[in-house]
Amino acid sequence: MESFIIEGGHPLSGTITPQGAKNEALEVICASLLTGDEVRIKNIPDILDVQNLIKLLVDMGVSVEREGKNEYTFRASDINLDYLESDEFIRKCSSLRGSVLMIGPLLARFGRAVVAKPGGDKIGRRRLDTHFLGFKHLGATFTHNDSRDTFEIDGGNLKGCYMLLDEASVTGTANIIMAAVLTRGTTTIYNAACEPYIQQLCHLLNRMGARISGIASNLLTIVGVESLHGASHTILPDMIEVGSFIGMAAMVGHGIRIKDVSVRNLGIIPEAFRKLGVGIDVDGDDLIIPHREHYEIESFIDGSIMTLADAPWPGLTPDLLSVLLVVATQARGSVLFHQKMFESRLFFVDKLIDMGAQIILCDPHRAVVVGHDRKKRLRAGRMTSPDIRAGIALLIAALSASGTSRIDNIAQIDRGYEDIEARLNALGAKIERVTSFSADK
Repeated sequence: MESFIIEGGHPLSGTITPQGAKNEALEVICASLLTGDEVRIKNIPDILDVQNLIKLLVDMGVSVEREGKNEYTFRASDINLDYLESDEFIRKCSSLRGSVLMIGPLLARFGRAVVAKPGGDKIGRRRLDTHFLGFKHLGATFTHNDSRDTFEIDGGNLKGCYMLLDEASVTGTANIIMAAVLTRGTTTIYNAACEPYIQQLCHLLNRMGARISGIASNLLTIVGVESLHGASHTILPDMIEVGSFIGMAAMVGHGIRIKDVSVRNLGIIPEAFRKLGVGIDVDGDDLIIPHREHYEIESFIDGSIMTLADAPWPGLTPDLLSVLLVVATQARGSVLFHQKMFESRLFFVDKLIDMGAQIILCDPHRAVVVGHDRKKRLRAGRMTSPDIRAGIALLIAALSASGTSRIDNIAQIDRGYEDIEARLNALGAKIERVTSFSADK
């Protein structure tokens, strides 16, 4: 197991560029299974979840060529369908949540798929009901294999239909879209997720020959086609990494420019940080976070305490509540965080309380933060990263803390952030990656 040793208190300054979007990468890479032609994808982040998905595709028979840094070509012309029945495939899918996005393409093109319970972050229930209900609407049938605890899905007779999703699930919407593009007839998806990542997936599929309309809305119409062809695609900057860098710049920055962020695709993320008093200037497609001695949390118009809550796009993404919460610990004022979508994602605040933060965990979904106004620095400590987003939030806290901290289980951070210590060290941070046998030296 690897860990980070972080020497806190060093100011960060300079320029940093966000990686490609993790969630979009998982979707569009799986979309390459829909055709035997080449699909070329640029700006793929070099992170653990993406690496593992690419390795799984190679094991399935997909030809993958690295064309340059963060650029790959995928050709799924010779898929080994027997491999999908193997214990090795089931085991790998169980450890990689992104593998669930292969179901839709496999059903659409080959008429069958096998589903194991996917792994991923330990942040509460992340059910697959929306995926399954969508496939059932299209005509798929499910058989549960009790001995292997898997579902075998038969999609040999899919037909377009109208469906109203029970929730605006991002991966569920992506999966259903990819199943529908090769399904005969017209499919209408209402209450569809409409995040920029979903929009990007739809644009790629249309370039491949799909017929999708209603992009950027929650009502998608998909007219099935006989086949798809190859195309090229460039992944957006990762909005979650952009938000993470805004948080770092607020806590320990002495002037940081975040380059090429695709401002129009950030939604209300910048405004959420502004509500905490963080200064953000826009320069073209860059964000500039100037150093501020103090940042003050706003109140609502009637003077009541500010509340930040997650919501489906274009609401505030739940992936950034952890970062916003850490930023609030050094602001002036108080704020209530309401994590509606996952019931375990706020449990990491115990680590922040140990570091001296003033936080009241009201229940699994709500926490009140009383900011220190920089009058009292967080204390260094030893902690473990429970998931990707809590991991980066703890890293931000450690960068601002007095003393040297250690974060274990940083494989969780590596799942979502590319070469993060080198990129932050280039700004002035002091982060060392160590293995467990050398961490105490």
